[in-house]
Amino acid sequence: MQTVNSDGLYVAFLFFGRWEMKHLTPQNEEIISAGIDIGTSTTKIVISKFTLMNMAGGAHMPRIEIINKDIIYRSPIFPTPLVTSTIVDIEAVDELVRLEYIKAGIRPEDIKTGAVIITGETATKKNAEEMIHHLSDYAGEFIVATAGADLEGIIAAKGSGAYEFSKISRSRVIANIDIGGGTANVAVYKAGKLCGTCTLHIGGRLIRFSDDKIGKISEPIKNLLHEWKSDLKEGRTFSLTEIESITDYMAQVIGRMLKRELTATDKNLLLGHEPNWNECINAIMFSGGIGECIYQYEKNSSDPQSFNDIGMILAKSLTTASSLSDWEWIRPQETVRATVLGAGAHTTEISGATIEVEKEDLPIKNLPVYEICFENDFLKGIKKIPFAIKEAIDMYDSYNEGQNFSIYFSKIPHIGFKEVHQLVDCLLNSMKQVKHSDVPLVIVLESDLAKVVGQTIKMIQPKQKIICIDQIQVEHGDYLDIGQVLQTNVVPVVIKTLTFHQ
Repeated sequence: MQTVNSDGLYVAFLFFGRWEMKHLTPQNEEIISAGIDIGTSTTKIVISKFTLMNMAGGAHMPRIEIINKDIIYRSPIFPTPLVTSTIVDIEAVDELVRLEYIKAGIRPEDIKTGAVIITGETATKKNAEEMIHHLSDYAGEFIVATAGADLEGIIAAKGSGAYEFSKISRSRVIANIDIGGGTANVAVYKAGKLCGTCTLHIGGRLIRFSDDKIGKISEPIKNLLHEWKSDLKEGRTFSLTEIESITDYMAQVIGRMLKRELTATDKNLLLGHEPNWNECINAIMFSGGIGECIYQYEKNSSDPQSFNDIGMILAKSLTTASSLSDWEWIRPQETVRATVLGAGAHTTEISGATIEVEKEDLPIKNLPVYEICFENDFLKGIKKIPFAIKEAIDMYDSYNEGQNFSIYFSKIPHIGFKEVHQLVDCLLNSMKQVKHSDVPLVIVLESDLAKVVGQTIKMIQPKQKIICIDQIQVEHGDYLDIGQVLQTNVVPVVIKTLTFHQ
């Protein structure tokens, strides 16, 4: 068996009665990633190239890392084709993506990883499901559709530069506020670690104009106006002062949200959970379409005034708000392209290189994660497994339709050959509760145990299909996309929070 120690090294392993020496020399591999952001106002595409390398070499445990990311194509910023204010014209998006791939010189089969992010008010379950179907011809082996306000905020913070800023300024807490047409997605970071998220119904397209009248008001703003007993409504003429009173209030809400002091009225604009970080924020960064209205990085983009909405007025309210002057403003690296760059370049993680997978069962998409935490106590963790598997079945396959899920083992203490067998025996016995044995058993391990666990399963139950990967950190309730095995013997993994606006 593989010898695992605290240094993460190995020299040889014994399996089926023979010793085999492993010697891995450094390998380089390049893979192509695509990011597509379909938002309330705009749609963008970015194509990236990743360079992977085994950073260990010699007789060390292989450690494949992404050592370089290059953006090789950025699309223009397109107005999102819409059928209604919240329904995307999917066939038009399909054609847009096809033409941009041609311009980029990329074929669908070249794409190995990436994400389609459907954001803002367009992030409905109906849009997401149809988008997966229509973009499948251009998705290559692995590109996937994801949505969810928390994930949008996290991805935008990585694309804007806020995440990197937090790693450099380790003692400072930064909030990235990505404001598009329909939502403000906030992600708070300290020293490269996510502290929390929040999403508000604040955006440039929540009020739109038609000539000199109000053309459209979104439901959250209607609720707010009703509480204010305002007579501002669709079809009515308006004054700039009336609109500024709304955008000034939005800026104040953002200030109170950052301090975790939202009022009952403010919560008319809350989408989902309240701010869930405990840290005091030191600096703020604005990205998204409203970030572009503030900084105007895109020299060739459409005039923001031409959108006939409150975007520019909201940007002015933000820059003049006394409630936001308490924090240092950090200039973003990207504004309107933050989410798409995050989707294309920052959603992919790489598994460990000593994994056990059935290549014919990959890629696999949208696999829910059920976490079994050992809490660094092996016997305590083993006892959890039968009950956890039953709960996972009840949660993800309650009708016995063969809906698969992944088991994530976290905080396993250092274990030897005997404990590996105990773990595998308990797991296989517990998995007998699953009615459909034709689906692969998917195991994700935080620690570097995938090869030995996978091979032990194969020794005990040779016909069991297995996907066993490691060196990945996920959480209960996440979803996984696992791509094809690459030349460096790793798999690309996208970890997603698949929640949709109702």
